[in-house]
Amino acid sequence: MLRHALAAAFFVCLAGGSAQAARCGGDFNSFVASMTSEAQAAGVSAGVTSAAFSGITQDGAVLAFDRRQRYTFNKSFEQYVSTRVGPGRINGGKALLQRHAALLSRIEQQFGVPRYILVAIWGLESDFGKGDIGKLPVIRTLATLAHDCRRTDLFQGELLAALKIVQRGDLPLRDLIGAYAGEIGQTQFLPSSYIKYGVDFDGDGHVDLRHSVPDVLASTANLLHTSGFKMGQPYGEGTANFEAMREWNRAVVYRKTIGYFADRLAGQ
Repeated sequence: MLRHALAAAFFVCLAGGSAQAARCGGDFNSFVASMTSEAQAAGVSAGVTSAAFSGITQDGAVLAFDRRQRYTFNKSFEQYVSTRVGPGRINGGKALLQRHAALLSRIEQQFGVPRYILVAIWGLESDFGKGDIGKLPVIRTLATLAHDCRRTDLFQGELLAALKIVQRGDLPLRDLIGAYAGEIGQTQFLPSSYIKYGVDFDGDGHVDLRHSVPDVLASTANLLHTSGFKMGQPYGEGTANFEAMREWNRAVVYRKTIGYFADRLAGQ
């Protein structure tokens, strides 16, 4: 999902990078060369940029998909939720609540976000990690979108954040695979959110949002907690918690679906 985080995604200042954005449009290879300089000024090694940008080309399918995104939520809540929250997904979520009960208790205690909300998001974003979490090389996707002049600053920031994920050793380039806006992992974090909210909850020294369930759920909780979500408070439309979930996804229909799914998981 193309989250509200895109509205504040320009991370060129990340780790002291230059505030001068690369020029969009024009020759793609020249643009990549400029981004290489930007990334190295922001602390990304020459080895990472060389490996990340080697042989890179634009992806026309990514641009075509991006231009269709404005129509994603043109259904009513009733129409949308009927396609996303059914008995199979509810039962699957309840089974995972039991399997990960101890983990979810630790996350609730540390971040103050209820397990039902976290598992609902997990289910909606990737069918609990078993569904489609994207098959596209994130660097290529983000370089394509950054080169496009419609939102170049936003996606240049995301591209630099993606390179930072590799630089700090969270994911190798071969695992930096995502969806059509560069979203990564089982709850589909944009790279800037990965850097900002990612939590190493399994203690292995890396934030791995593709493979580590503890890291996935704790990072999701950290995003919501940082955005003001309060444990024990209602989360329906019009509440403070509903507004806090705007950082996850600004679409009202989607946030209502999270709440509906969470209620079903809680047996309501």
